[in-house]
Amino acid sequence: MSEETITRISQDGKEFILVGTAHVSKKSAEQVKEVIEAERPDAVCVELDQQRFETIQNADRWKEMDIFKIMKAKKTTFLLMNLVISSFQKRIAKQFGIQPGQEMIQGIESAKEVGAELVLADRNIQITFARIWRNVGFWGKAKLLTQMIGSIFTNETISEEELEQMKSQDMLNATLQDFSTSFPRLKVPLIDERDQYLAQKIKEAPGKKVVAVLGAAHVPGITEEIKKEQDLQALTQLPPKSKLPKIIGWAIPIMILAVIAYTFFANPAAGLQQTVSWILWNGSFAALGAAIAFGHPLTILTAFVVAPISSLNPLIAAGWFAGFVQAYFRRPNVGDLESLADDVVSVKGFWQNKVTRILLIIIFTNIGSTLGTIVGGTDVIRVFLENL
Repeated sequence: MSEETITRISQDGKEFILVGTAHVSKKSAEQVKEVIEAERPDAVCVELDQQRFETIQNADRWKEMDIFKIMKAKKTTFLLMNLVISSFQKRIAKQFGIQPGQEMIQGIESAKEVGAELVLADRNIQITFARIWRNVGFWGKAKLLTQMIGSIFTNETISEEELEQMKSQDMLNATLQDFSTSFPRLKVPLIDERDQYLAQKIKEAPGKKVVAVLGAAHVPGITEEIKKEQDLQALTQLPPKSKLPKIIGWAIPIMILAVIAYTFFANPAAGLQQTVSWILWNGSFAALGAAIAFGHPLTILTAFVVAPISSLNPLIAAGWFAGFVQAYFRRPNVGDLESLADDVVSVKGFWQNKVTRILLIIIFTNIGSTLGTIVGGTDVIRVFLENL
């Protein structure tokens, strides 16, 4: 049994055995089984929350999804995040013929076999996503969305040797350093906070001997954080929403409306020109976004009609309306829900599946509407300055 990916910690009369794994490595799953059988711990901690645990236990979860409820709850971005993560893991897993998260499944099964108590040690994934989303700011959100959408188009392969190299401490520290440099605000809720949460849950696990099955990226952080007391309540609270986006969200449409109203008063022809420009730029970019996602003709028309209005009201978004229209005319059927997990592996699948197409329509329509606001707003200001 290789000890390279195993970290042993003795503290407060308890022994903690951290098994660092690559989430789609056959060797990781085999090692988890070996460690638990050899150590026969009192408790086994796995890097799962209740939601992901139930997902593993219920492979048919997609069949129960209600796309209308997700849209009404404004959770389409979170769903896309889940699907992108699933897509990446399944692409790599398909390459090696191993089920994603097999090492976690093995941890659950082995805990049952040796009579150890199973501890779901990770923070709720929705809380993690929410803390990421609220902490990265406007440009961070734009960058994160770009990376998520971009990842749909990648078809990279990785050798199993590279997967095993990911578990070496030196390689891992270098990877985290690069990640921290390129996107430091994302690393805090995604890695650092979860290190703290996982460390506390592992420390609180019952018994004198605890085995923890963890992604390799978390082992160095947990090794340090387990020495401290962590505040789980603070780590599960949602940060307060910043007032700045709301202020900007209302300030821009008020300014645009004021400029158009003033221009109409001073020069009705120029005011009409501004209005037409605003409608055309906003509507066209939003409609283009819906068209890129292969929306129904009425979906594209809805995006065009709603975008100039929704851009003047931060409480509504053109993508939501376009998504609802698409869902009405192209409602996902049982087949779409059954094939969702496999379809997200490819670009073609993302566009063909009715569920993911709705998500793409919502996102691309909103991106188009934002671009239309920038271009249309700039043109409104230009006409205003020309007619001062």
